Amino acid sequence: MSVDTVSLTGWGRTAPTTALRFRPRSHEEAAAVVRGRGPRGALARGLGRSHGDAAQNAGGSVLDMTALDRIHSIDTRTGTVVCDAGVSLRRLMEVLLPLGRFVPVTPSTGRITVGGAIGADVHGRDHRLSGSFSRHVSALELLTADGEVRTVLPGTDLFDATTGGLGLTGVVLTATLRFEPVTTSLMSVDTQRAGDLDDLLARFTAAGDRHRYASARIDLLARGRATGRGVLTQGSHAPLQALPAHARRTPLAFRPGLLPAVPAFVPERLLGRTSAALVNELRHRGAPRSRTGELQRITTFFHALDGVPHGNRLHGRCGFVRYEFVVGYGQEEALRRVVERISRHRHPSFLAVLKRFGDADPGWLSFPVPGWSLAFDLPAGPPGQGRFLDGLDEEVAAAGGRVCLAKDSRLRPGALAAMYPRLAGFRALRAELDPGGAFRSDLSRRLSL
Repeated sequence: MSVDTVSLTGWGRTAPTTALRFRPRSHEEAAAVVRGRGPRGALARGLGRSHGDAAQNAGGSVLDMTALDRIHSIDTRTGTVVCDAGVSLRRLMEVLLPLGRFVPVTPSTGRITVGGAIGADVHGRDHRLSGSFSRHVSALELLTADGEVRTVLPGTDLFDATTGGLGLTGVVLTATLRFEPVTTSLMSVDTQRAGDLDDLLARFTAAGDRHRYASARIDLLARGRATGRGVLTQGSHAPLQALPAHARRTPLAFRPGLLPAVPAFVPERLLGRTSAALVNELRHRGAPRSRTGELQRITTFFHALDGVPHGNRLHGRCGFVRYEFVVGYGQEEALRRVVERISRHRHPSFLAVLKRFGDADPGWLSFPVPGWSLAFDLPAGPPGQGRFLDGLDEEVAAAGGRVCLAKDSRLRPGALAAMYPRLAGFRALRAELDPGGAFRSDLSRRLSL
């Protein structure tokens, strides 16, 4: 097992902290790290795609789980897979697609481990139909504070505290997952351009569940009548008969895409509101007013930014803040107020995505609830940004909404209880299961989790 001292950040590259990093290659080595932890505790970490400080542990131990990456068994009849927590969703996609199976919940990156997907209870564009990642977990093995390994099943308090619990109940070692059947590795994609937020929400609603996957890119710098304009993209797994003749010979082939690499750092002068507005304008005008049945590779549809190595450098040396919130159906006015506030303040946002959520899953700190979710990136560091985002927290909480903890890097603890009503139960279970505070993170200290 290798050990070194490293400086770690989230994918947003803000607030670096130093920790002792262990890279266990067996469950026994992982247990040894937990038993031998110092006073600052220990925390599991995957591929580092959490945007904020959820996978950092300043002055403590961090278990890099990426060496525990075995796929133990695949049952092609039932679509059940048993694998280590360090296996990435992209690798599962590469292995399972040729067998006619697909990851049932696919976030915006495939470069996330199974353990990370469970700890964040990640969601995708099909939440209305498929729920969060935990809905497709049949069992998991969890290394707890006493160094023992427990088999944890759905329907138990420990399962509900662990899925979405950000690694604070223990170290996920293995998981049993269920996968969906597909007949091709291509997507059939429909695109619509909407002139403003009302138009965009109406198109979302009118589409219903005709397509399994749906999301929209919003231009948060558009103003006036164009406020909240966007491009709605909907997709379904393409049936075999929709493929051209040459593609039908290998309908389940995994076809990755690749985009040009990003330079080590992008000049700060290219990251202001003028350039963001120009990029958003070109992106909006370049989208078709209406297009149906376009065939796209799965990686292009789900993980386009994964084709950009070091894509988190696009925001400059200071990194970026990802802010994602959800408000319930019937709170569209609150969503509109947030969009208008961002537009008025002219914060440069190159990427903003709107999704619809369905029924919540039972994870006590899981993010999705039925409603509208908006996620956007802002370059970190401009004066007044903290006060501005604090104001958005108040707006979201007043509407009964919440922010996503797995992507957060700056939420204040006072807002947390209003957003997550199961918080007291989560804290009580942690206190019972881990009275010595074996599992800690920078986020858990910041928010008193």
